[in-house]
Amino acid sequence: MLLKGKTALVTGSTSGIGLGIALTLARQGANIVLNGFGDHEGPKAEVAKLGVKVGYHGADMSKTAEIEAMMAYIEAEFGGCDVLVNNAGIQHVAPVESFPAERWDAIIAINLSSAFHTTRLALPGMKKRGWGRVLNIASVHGLVASAQKSAYVAAKHGIVGFTKAVALESATSGVTVNAICPGWVLTPLVQKQVDARAAADGVDDAEAKRRLLAEKQPSLQFTTPEQLGELAVFLCSDAASNIQGQAWALDGGWTAQ
Repeated sequence: MLLKGKTALVTGSTSGIGLGIALTLARQGANIVLNGFGDHEGPKAEVAKLGVKVGYHGADMSKTAEIEAMMAYIEAEFGGCDVLVNNAGIQHVAPVESFPAERWDAIIAINLSSAFHTTRLALPGMKKRGWGRVLNIASVHGLVASAQKSAYVAAKHGIVGFTKAVALESATSGVTVNAICPGWVLTPLVQKQVDARAAADGVDDAEAKRRLLAEKQPSLQFTTPEQLGELAVFLCSDAASNIQGQAWALDGGWTAQ
């Protein structure tokens, strides 16, 4: 129970990677604050089964005032945020010359600016308590690029740079700041890409997954939300107390090429 008595906020955590990380932190005793759109009662019940206190705030991560309200809620209901996992993200794929300006603005706001707002509000309490963990869920696209994903790549590169800067500012405070960079993870969003490929290529689900992975991920295996959660737990441990400003790739060899 490495995190018993601590409170973790995981943004974008009602499904996929965020929920997987939230559940893994809860298994280590952390109280959890979930955030995201869609059904949240199911995820709340799933976390609550692990015997920890669980809350939910539906802040739209593109809106500063709603983020501020969420952080005030955590302070009032949980006594502050000890582990901050900035995971909220959206995607849009298009060539830059036809990329809708409003989609660019939304991706930068949710994938990058929201992490600035949660971090600036969580850090004072962490520093006062002399302990904290900020974990920014970036992507392999924080380290390398892919075509037609200019906004996402820009935001994720920005998250990696932001991680390094805040880590330097926090280096002597007892707070660590690091990024996790997943490759392909079989989330509902990625399954849609698999389905589209299966339909386009006239192949079954298994072959569509193999073809998707073969383009980028040499292991031909998806990274799982549980693996990302276990890395998050390690980065919260005493063993990781001197790890600062790093971008950890869980990508099956994608960025080794």
